[in-house]
Amino acid sequence: MEIKIRNAVAADCQRILELVKELADYEKAPQEVTVSLEHFTESGFGPNPVWWAFVAETENGIVAFALYYIRFSTWKGQAMYLEDILVTENMRGHKIGARLFDRLFEEAKEKGFKRICWQVLDWNAPAINFYKKYNASFDGEWINCAVSV
Repeated sequence: MEIKIRNAVAADCQRILELVKELADYEKAPQEVTVSLEHFTESGFGPNPVWWAFVAETENGIVAFALYYIRFSTWKGQAMYLEDILVTENMRGHKIGARLFDRLFEEAKEKGFKRICWQVLDWNAPAINFYKKYNASFDGEWINCAVSV
């Protein structure tokens, strides 16, 4: 099976959003996905994009994605923030996640980022074990905060 990793394009947004919903189901929070397709597409491909993504594609279509944006630290400068990475369930075990992660590393180096940051749920053992293969550090000190406006 041939798997192609490529930059996402606007026409991919519907499928990426379907995969986002698959991720939300896995994370037991399907009701949390409230973004519209229009807003999602505009945010990635409008005049001022705020996110970028890679997709993994087979002859059957897009089976995985990795979506990131630029995070700024007053201490460290710019970093790539990996918002989501997902390989659809029936395609896991084919090293697609590793290929996407490798592509993210290439992109970070090309753009001059020194770090890639992300979050993982503490109960998501498969993801945690995957990240350990990359010698990721896990920070239990910080607490996530958010306010709806």
